[in-house]
Amino acid sequence: MGIRHVRIAPSRGWSALRLHELWEYRDLFLILASRDVKLRYRQTALGVLWVILQPLLASLIFAVIFGRLANLPSEGKPYLLYVYAGLLPWNLFAGSLQRAGNSLVHEARLISKVYFPRMVVPVASSAAVLVDFLVALAVMAGIMGVYRVFPTWHLLGLPAILLLVLLISVGASLWLSALNVYYRDFMYAIPFIIQVWLFASPVVYSAGMIPEEWRWFYSLNPLAGVIDGFRWALLGAGEFPALSLGISFLGAVPLFVGGAYVFRRVERRFADVI
Repeated sequence: MGIRHVRIAPSRGWSALRLHELWEYRDLFLILASRDVKLRYRQTALGVLWVILQPLLASLIFAVIFGRLANLPSEGKPYLLYVYAGLLPWNLFAGSLQRAGNSLVHEARLISKVYFPRMVVPVASSAAVLVDFLVALAVMAGIMGVYRVFPTWHLLGLPAILLLVLLISVGASLWLSALNVYYRDFMYAIPFIIQVWLFASPVVYSAGMIPEEWRWFYSLNPLAGVIDGFRWALLGAGEFPALSLGISFLGAVPLFVGGAYVFRRVERRFADVI
C-alpha cells in the first residue's frame, strides 16, 4: 500500500472557500463547540441559570421602561412576550458575534501550532450559542403558557427563520473574527457595535413605528426581518413580513459568502500575525 501525501497550499478563486472542510473536520468542530459550552459557565454559582436569567431580566426591564412607562405598542400582545420574542433572535446574533468575534485570538496557541481549517473556530463558537437559544426558547414556551398565548401554524416557519439568523450570525462573525486578528481595535468595538445595533433593530419596539417612506431603508438591517419573523411565528403578531424577510435573505447570502471568501483569503497569515 502506497503512502498518501497531502500537500497543504493556498488555493485561489472561489475554490478557496473549501466549505467542505467544515464537514471533514466535524469532530474538531464538535469538540470546540462542546468545550465552549462547558467553559462558559464553569465555576459560576448559578451556572446554566444565567442562560434563563439574562434574557428574562432584560425583558422585564424593557417591559417596565418601554411597555409601562413609554407605553410602546406591541401589536395586541403582552409586551413582555413581545419583547422576549424579539430578544430570542437578537441574543443568538449578539452572542454569536461577541464570542466568535474574539474566538481566533483566544485560540492563538492552537492556530499557531496545528493545521486545520481556521473557519472551524468562529463557526463552532457561533454554534455553541445555540444551546443558550434553545434554553431561552423553552422559557419562552413557559411564559406563553402563563399568558395563555398558544402557537399557531405559523410556528412551522420558525426553523427557516432560525436558519436565516444563523446565516447572518456566522457571516458577520467571519468578518469580525478575521479583522480582529489584524486589528485588535475590534475587540473593543464589538460591544459598542452590538449596543448600537440593538436599538437599530425592532427588539423593544415595533417596526410598524417606522414611517412608511423609510421602511425600505430600515429593512436593510438584516435583523429587522428576522425579528418580525420570530414574532409572527411564535406569537402570530402582525402579517407575514415577506418583504423584510426577503431583504434579510438577500443581505444574508452576500454577507456569508463575502465573509467566508475574505476569511479564507487572509487566514494563511493568521499564524504569523496572531
